[in-house]
Amino acid sequence: MGSLKLVTIKGIPIRVHITFPLILLWAAVQFGRGQSNMWQGALFGVAVTLLLFLCVVLHELAHSLFAIQFGGRVNEITLLPLGGVAQMERLPDRPYQELLMALAGPVTSGIIGIGLAFLTLFLFPLRIWTDFLRALSSGGTLSWSYLLPYLAITNLFLAGFNLLPAFPMDGGRVLRAILATVMPYGRATALAVRVGQALAWMLGLLGLLGRDVFLILVALFVYAGATQEGRLVQLKTALAGLRVRQAYSHSPQAVHPEDPLSRAVDLMLEGFQSDFPVCEEGRLVGMLTRTGVLRGLREYGPQVPIHAVMQREFPIASPEDDLFDIQQQMSERGAEVVPVVDAGTFLGLLTRQDLEEAYRLVTAYPALLPRRR
Repeated sequence: MGSLKLVTIKGIPIRVHITFPLILLWAAVQFGRGQSNMWQGALFGVAVTLLLFLCVVLHELAHSLFAIQFGGRVNEITLLPLGGVAQMERLPDRPYQELLMALAGPVTSGIIGIGLAFLTLFLFPLRIWTDFLRALSSGGTLSWSYLLPYLAITNLFLAGFNLLPAFPMDGGRVLRAILATVMPYGRATALAVRVGQALAWMLGLLGLLGRDVFLILVALFVYAGATQEGRLVQLKTALAGLRVRQAYSHSPQAVHPEDPLSRAVDLMLEGFQSDFPVCEEGRLVGMLTRTGVLRGLREYGPQVPIHAVMQREFPIASPEDDLFDIQQQMSERGAEVVPVVDAGTFLGLLTRQDLEEAYRLVTAYPALLPRRR
């Protein structure tokens, strides 16, 4: 949602976020400013940015292909104004696998940078580097011959920056993988998170002292990424080994596809349920969410039959599914509820409230819910 599919490589959709043109506009303004030929500078900025993001795609593909090789699952790669993100549904289980997966991206960027640097030396005189650096620092005219040096240096910087030992950069995963060889995974994550947060504080302090807004933004990005990774692993550790059957709601109110929408409204007002399975003779045929109820009321009124506004395609869970895996799927899809079905028979609903309750209970008393490993 909010992105456009460009191409599929090795079964991985490559998407571009709808805000991506903003970085192209920014590049055009930044590179065109101060140039004797503003339009040439702007065009150079757009071209180098597009090529750089092609390198970013290769960086993320390297991560993704290694993850798939080790049994991970990759949903898609999305290009954002601040870079690329590989959305992985499942990461490799073993520390050495995560280590190789994490290193694959920076190594790819490093190889690209070194390769472009050698190609520059092969095609141009050695002074191209001093001319390029002088033009870059002084705002001199940007020649098209500077395209390869710019991409070479940027890829080498990308490789080095991503090796910083802090989430969400690859270096955070590298650090965790190394620590996980000598300590439990959760403890390794907690230590890596603290290192990342400390690094973020240092970057933020340097940014404040130097009045560098960009460095402050990077510090905020690093701190938020480290904190989010810590929370994710806490959740994974708490829910590890639990099954959907241990957490879902067994007796939700159901509605019939021919019922008027007002029937769902009455049920919502009578109790706390806001999402409803749509069943016909005990068979699940659709889902009516709170959003669907509100949209139906706004567009059709309370007498519209439920089948006209219900969802016909939706994720489902089985009682023996891993609870954390389902939680991740719900987060990625933005789903508030998932129906639980066994052999075609509807059993109940797993809601975000159910997941939060299970997390709180297990965190308070880990032995309360038996786990199956």
